[in-house]
Amino acid sequence: MSITTNLKQIQLAIPENVTLVAVSKTKPNEAILEAYQTGQRIFGENKVQELTDKFESLPKDIEWHMIGHLQSNKVKYIAPFVSLIHGVDSFKLLKEINKRAAQNNRTINCLLQIHIAEEETKFGFDSTEVTELIESEKFKGLQNVNVIGLMGMATFTDNEAQIKKEFSSLQTLFTKLKNQHPKLNTLSMGMSGDYQLAIECGSTMIRVGSSIFGNRN
Repeated sequence: MSITTNLKQIQLAIPENVTLVAVSKTKPNEAILEAYQTGQRIFGENKVQELTDKFESLPKDIEWHMIGHLQSNKVKYIAPFVSLIHGVDSFKLLKEINKRAAQNNRTINCLLQIHIAEEETKFGFDSTEVTELIESEKFKGLQNVNVIGLMGMATFTDNEAQIKKEFSSLQTLFTKLKNQHPKLNTLSMGMSGDYQLAIECGSTMIRVGSSIFGNRN
């Protein structure tokens, strides 16, 4: 099926309050433009070089999301234009984003990444760390970052019960923090294989790649 058909099916299937990030990593500009012609404006990339190249060559009303693991020394390259950074997994990284945003006279929206999977390879804060961070004075002193929510990735498994348990734990944490900090409005969880389950568990933002663009080469 074509990118246009795939995208329209997903757009029709998700609730209005859920934001779709089309994950365009490794995909050529032609594929992104086909999705763009269908009305998609939010795209996610996981490599800084690829993200900056695509930003320079594609329409300027695209909202670019950095969805991969971001190293502090690479923030400066995307700070002038990035719309949302999904995987903020340390205060050090948050501080660097704040510094680079200030240099560009911007405030950059961020999501704090929570480690919910059983795999050791996933990055992120645990629930205690993130609660302490949000309450801390050093966090409140960051003027050029706007933390709008949380992000998490479930274990890569066919066990739906486990995925649901992990998503539900993140949703519970999000609700608790949101009650104390109402500006938290985004819960990013769910990808091509599990986004329907994520939406059932309260996700407000999904990152979908292969279900739109086909499998990666």
